[in-house]
Amino acid sequence: MAKKMLQFISQQKEMPNKRGAQARTEDFDEIYADFSAESAEEQASRCSQCGVPFCQVNCPLHNNIPDWLMLTAENRLQEAYEMAASTNTFPEICGRICPQDRLCEGNCVIEKGFESVTIGAVEKYVTETAFEEGWVAPIEVSHERGQSVGIIGSGPAGLAAADLLRRKGYQVTVYDRYDRVGGLMIYGIPGFKLEKEIVTRRAALLEQGGIKFVLNCEIGKDITFDELREKHDSVLIATGVYKARDIKIPGIGLDGVVPALDYLTASNRKSLGDDVAHYENGTLNAAGKDVVVIGGGDTAMDCVRTAIRQDAKSVTCLYRRDKANMPGSQREVQNAEEEGVTFQWLSSPHALLGDGTVNAVRAQRIHLGQPDDTGRQVPETIDNSDFDLSADLVIKALGFDPEDLPSLFAQDALKVSRWGTVQIDWKSMMTGMPGVFAAGDIVRGASLVVWGIRDGRDAAEQMHNFMEAALRGEDRAAS
Repeated sequence: MAKKMLQFISQQKEMPNKRGAQARTEDFDEIYADFSAESAEEQASRCSQCGVPFCQVNCPLHNNIPDWLMLTAENRLQEAYEMAASTNTFPEICGRICPQDRLCEGNCVIEKGFESVTIGAVEKYVTETAFEEGWVAPIEVSHERGQSVGIIGSGPAGLAAADLLRRKGYQVTVYDRYDRVGGLMIYGIPGFKLEKEIVTRRAALLEQGGIKFVLNCEIGKDITFDELREKHDSVLIATGVYKARDIKIPGIGLDGVVPALDYLTASNRKSLGDDVAHYENGTLNAAGKDVVVIGGGDTAMDCVRTAIRQDAKSVTCLYRRDKANMPGSQREVQNAEEEGVTFQWLSSPHALLGDGTVNAVRAQRIHLGQPDDTGRQVPETIDNSDFDLSADLVIKALGFDPEDLPSLFAQDALKVSRWGTVQIDWKSMMTGMPGVFAAGDIVRGASLVVWGIRDGRDAAEQMHNFMEAALRGEDRAAS
């Protein structure tokens, strides 16, 4: 029997059980338990099935959220999974790491007075049930095409494009500079948000479906970009952005001042069982240290929560705006606070102190002034407000910039924006080079995994159209 919806009036919002702060800081496992079948059905039944689903509108993938919530409430879980997977290549990943409080749940129409539907945890429950029941299978191709595709980068955008193009029968090869598939999902996001088995499980399915992976392969070094174009009928650039953004303050070159991604990569490699010398000798290990993380986004939250798990002596997040204006997920901020992170709001680093090695951060208090043209209040330093924070390790979590791809790939024809991102025609997703497409952070700038999936799927459709048109042209020429 179909379960009645609109239960938000009588059924309170609930999240899955969360491990206590002390227990969860002792390992890198995910902190939330899975819903039981009963809890998932109850929470899904809170959906109002509204006429204009703002959850769907504000999801970058425009997932059919009300539909698969209703199917979950009715215990039609295989249909719910198929509905979720029809628009989302990796729903098991998005259910874990999407900032639902800023996207779908944050725009739920019943939020005021009743709280939003718990969308992310239900999505995780549905997809994990699908894996357990064997409903998630490798790609099966009914018609193999002779054309091939080369994809540079095995992050969200690259893998999403690879999945769709392989389903259409193309021969797909993904090239990545690292030794594992997944990009930042493997090396940038800590296990307490996304356990690595979740990524490797999906990567194995893609490989079983016929997608080829060439790892430890750097384009421009191990194979030239021209050789790549020669091998494939179309190419997708989905490298992401990895170059750490920096700040110009005295002492920035001291030992003990490290980029966020270097720090997170070392920690993730250690968790994966790799021999990481920089971790072992303490360079990228927070154990016993006073740690200061500069920044306020999700990467900063990953760093502070990682440092806590490495048994840091103290962990402080230094952010120049207030809590309400943090770009990171408020849920992640709450988790960090519970785990013992100290936040210095409205504070900005003025200098790093030390004799060869950093030992303190000198910061200034901030006042938020008038809004700029983006609508955000401009941070202004307060005179004579300096204060010092003890610091043996300073982690720069200030965002990421693109690498100079035209130089790396030796392709002057590859045009970039003034921000260094690859320029494309957003309608065709193609660069100025025929048959060369780009998607994800390398086009959009550092963004969310869900946006990478969206861009990768869009690019795959445009690459398909391009190769179909090329094939028709060859057929007409032959006739």
